[in-house]
Amino acid sequence: MTEDTLQDAVLTTRLDKVLGWARKYSLFNYPFVTACCGMEYMATSSSHYDTDRFGAVFPRFSPRQADLLMVVGTVNHKQAPVLKRIYDQMCEPKWVVAFGVCATSGGFYQNYATVPGVDCVIPVDMYIPGCPPRPETVIDALMKLQERIQGQKQALV
Repeated sequence: MTEDTLQDAVLTTRLDKVLGWARKYSLFNYPFVTACCGMEYMATSSSHYDTDRFGAVFPRFSPRQADLLMVVGTVNHKQAPVLKRIYDQMCEPKWVVAFGVCATSGGFYQNYATVPGVDCVIPVDMYIPGCPPRPETVIDALMKLQERIQGQKQALV
């Protein structure tokens, strides 16, 4: 082999950079959909917006197979322990997105039954505002989460 051919064939990088890149493009989400924002959540996966094209939001309906928890809609105090259990069942590394104003701050429900934001129950990595949020906002937030995931220090097991 000539030296020019060998230079084109060799790639050097750090292992944590490769893991960050792989995790960035392989987000498997668990949708915890409780309210009307579910329609916008479904719209982001439709053919017009298609979040699958950049490796995000391939839904899994088992928390043990997911690494991204999408909390979509209102969470009341009766649902909070279930949400916490789902979060605890997810494998590391895991990320949480609060989808819509009800998940981020309780929305317009100012009563005793509604959790005033899911960050009272579980840690949240990304907040998506809006009632309901536009699919463009959701895609923007997912791309920002992907950048954050790639830049994180990756645990080498």
